[in-house]
Amino acid sequence: MVFLQLGTIWSIAAQEKAVPRFQDGEAQVVAAFNTPKKWIRHDLFVETTFDTDGDGLLDRMHVDVTRPYQTETEGLKLPVIYESSPYYAGVAPEVDGFFWDVHHELGEKGKPRVHPEVVRTGKRPIISNSQIETWVPRGYIVVHSSSPGTGRSQGAPTVGGDNESLAPKAVIDWLNGRAKGYSEPYGGEEVKAYWSTGKVGMTGTSYNGTIPLAAATTGVDGLEVIIPVAPNTSYYHYYRSHGLIRSPGGYLGEDIDVLFDFIHSGDASKRAHNNATIRDDVMKNGMDRITGDYNAFWAGRDYLNDMAPMKAALLMSHGFNDWNVMPEHSYRIYKKAREMGLEAGIYYHQFGHGGPPPLDMMNRWFTHYLHGVDNGIEKEPNRAWIVREDDNITNPTPYKDYPNPDAEDLTLYPVSGAPEIGGLSPLRVPNQEPETLIDNYSFNGEALARAEITSHRLLYVTPKLSRDLHISGVPKITITLASSKPAVNLSVWILSLPWDDSRMAKTTDNIITRGWADPQNHNSLTRGEPLKVGEYYEVSFELQPDDQVIKAGQQIGLMIFSSDKDFTLHPKPGTKLAVDLDRTYVTLPVVGGLDAFKTAMND
Repeated sequence: MVFLQLGTIWSIAAQEKAVPRFQDGEAQVVAAFNTPKKWIRHDLFVETTFDTDGDGLLDRMHVDVTRPYQTETEGLKLPVIYESSPYYAGVAPEVDGFFWDVHHELGEKGKPRVHPEVVRTGKRPIISNSQIETWVPRGYIVVHSSSPGTGRSQGAPTVGGDNESLAPKAVIDWLNGRAKGYSEPYGGEEVKAYWSTGKVGMTGTSYNGTIPLAAATTGVDGLEVIIPVAPNTSYYHYYRSHGLIRSPGGYLGEDIDVLFDFIHSGDASKRAHNNATIRDDVMKNGMDRITGDYNAFWAGRDYLNDMAPMKAALLMSHGFNDWNVMPEHSYRIYKKAREMGLEAGIYYHQFGHGGPPPLDMMNRWFTHYLHGVDNGIEKEPNRAWIVREDDNITNPTPYKDYPNPDAEDLTLYPVSGAPEIGGLSPLRVPNQEPETLIDNYSFNGEALARAEITSHRLLYVTPKLSRDLHISGVPKITITLASSKPAVNLSVWILSLPWDDSRMAKTTDNIITRGWADPQNHNSLTRGEPLKVGEYYEVSFELQPDDQVIKAGQQIGLMIFSSDKDFTLHPKPGTKLAVDLDRTYVTLPVVGGLDAFKTAMND
């Protein structure tokens, strides 16, 4: 009888053990896990397979862990949400001279820049508190790591080099028992992840969103799903555009060596070695701020080139008006993932940098791939979720795919009008005279778009729309031009006009999309050639992807100009660009194609 009573008590106790709970395909907050004061928090150092700081020892990555106490007291094993970053331990101050001076001619060297030191911040064992309050109460363990050469992680930052892919791989290997972790950066006792199921999901924003993709390109077992938010997927596309030296929005003069200095918060005794070998050798000899051409250095920092081993499910997230890490970064990876047959989805909103998918969407993806709950996420007919212009960021509209499958290319041709405003028509007007603009970086894009008359841009607009017009996809531009100098900036904006300068105006009320190119690269992205003064060249390139409904009453505008004050170098004003209108056109992906456009023009 005693044994029966004890067995019954044991059975009841077993039933009361805390376990993850799911409802409607989502992990729910479990009261027993939602106990911050009882969470177990500790750190360790995971050994990698590389030595990038030159000390003859394999680099170790600093890792922290936050887990429910039941993983210790009840033998509970849980999956992991993992975020890695170069920013956790502080960044360099933006002192005068930190960024490259952009006031010089194309093809010339800029002035030497200043290299400030990072003062490392943070104390063990906590690296970051991100993700913890969201996911630990829902039955996950949260792990963070500082990327190589930052914080207490050893090694050197390479800004997209192989070690920044292999470092998170090592952490995931450790979570699966395939790599070793230690209690200290040197020596120390071995630490094992006995509380991990081995299933890992990664997320993060910007650089923190790049690292999940970097890890996934290694094909590491255990990394089941990644949700990168506004990730930089190619450092060439971040710092260059179709051969042109172009800054990310808000950081005029930034380049890859600037970012190296910005994040280099690792061991101060190793910094001189890292500076000499990475910044002052590999980067200096590879980044090429003279021509802006694509080369082996940039190819090695383009994750699209490394996707063959990737097998993790992918949910991309980005803003169509992110002019820092531009929307092409997510689309190019999503498109490739779909071509590879990976389980992939994409979430786009109409705002700027950052902005993760709604929590319920992230929850369903993590729940399916990490807890194994059959919530149908991989069977959904819609693979794209777009936040419409006036909707809340948490309320996206589902579509079968991105671009919208009903979008068709619509070609529009400029009709002369300079220095005033010309037309933009689906009908080609033959035998037009070339029109000319004069480069002057003193006028930013907004000023040029708002001007009724100016010699510093060419602007062509459609009639007013009588109905809304939906654009979805990647616009393309072909411009045939001649320059008065061997090198010149080329900038293109697609606009929604008239310009709305009211306090309530949104980015989508004015700018549809943008693009930049170096005409010297008209034949090759890897080898530009100086332009012959006065000779015409055909330059074709893609603009940034978009999905936007242009409202009735607006006009679509094509603006062609040279230096873009907020993005390009600032050469001395005065370069003349002549545009052959007969051989210039823009292609817009319009839902419903030409018929939809005609309807919007004729009603």
